Amino acid sequence: MSRYKGPRIKICRRLGDLPGLSRKVSKKQARPGEHGDKNRKPSEYAVRLEEKQKLRFNYGLNEKQLLRYVRTAKRVQSPTGQVLLQLLEMRLDNTIFRLGMAPTIPAARQLVNHGHIAVNDKIVSIGSYQCKPGDYITVKKQKSSRDLIENYLSFPGLANIPNHLELDSSKLTGKVNGIIEREWVALQLNELLVVEYYSRK
Repeated sequence: MSRYKGPRIKICRRLGDLPGLSRKVSKKQARPGEHGDKNRKPSEYAVRLEEKQKLRFNYGLNEKQLLRYVRTAKRVQSPTGQVLLQLLEMRLDNTIFRLGMAPTIPAARQLVNHGHIAVNDKIVSIGSYQCKPGDYITVKKQKSSRDLIENYLSFPGLANIPNHLELDSSKLTGKVNGIIEREWVALQLNELLVVEYYSRK
C-alpha cells in the first residue's frame, strides 16, 4: 500500500487529532460519510484497527513499514508498545517536526528528501533515518534552506519541544539528548491495542 496522499482533514475527522498529519481543524464534528454521526458500538477489531491507523497516518507510514517496526519492537526486552512509539518518534522526519522545524511530518519528510537537513554534518535524505542520543541536526548552509526553516520555526506545529530534544533557533540546530519518554508522545492512542492487532496476524 502506497503512502496516503488524499484529503487529510477527512482522516482527522475519522481518527481524531493527528498533529503529525495536519494542522488544520475541521468545523465538522461528525465522522465523515453518510452514517458518520450515528452512534454505533464498534467491534473489538474495529477499535484495534483504528488505533493502528492513527499510528500509520500520523507518522506517514505504509502497512509494510509499520509491520517492520512492530517486529523490531517485539525483539527488544521492553514493553513492545513503548518501544514501538520510541522507534517512530526517533525517526528523522518526526524529530524535525518535534523540533518545530516543520509544521507537519510530511513537510519534514520533504525537507529531508530535498537535502536541506544534515545529521552530524552529513546530509541525510532518508526520512526514516533513526536518530540516536548525541546526534546533532543542522540545516544546510544554503540561504534558501535557512530561510525555509526560519519561516517554519516562526509557526511551529506543536507548542512544546519534548525534553529529549534541544533546539538552538538562532543557529538553526537541534540535538537529540536521549530517548523520548511516553508522556511526551503527542499522539493520543493506546499502543497496546496496536500490538494486539498485529499479534493476531
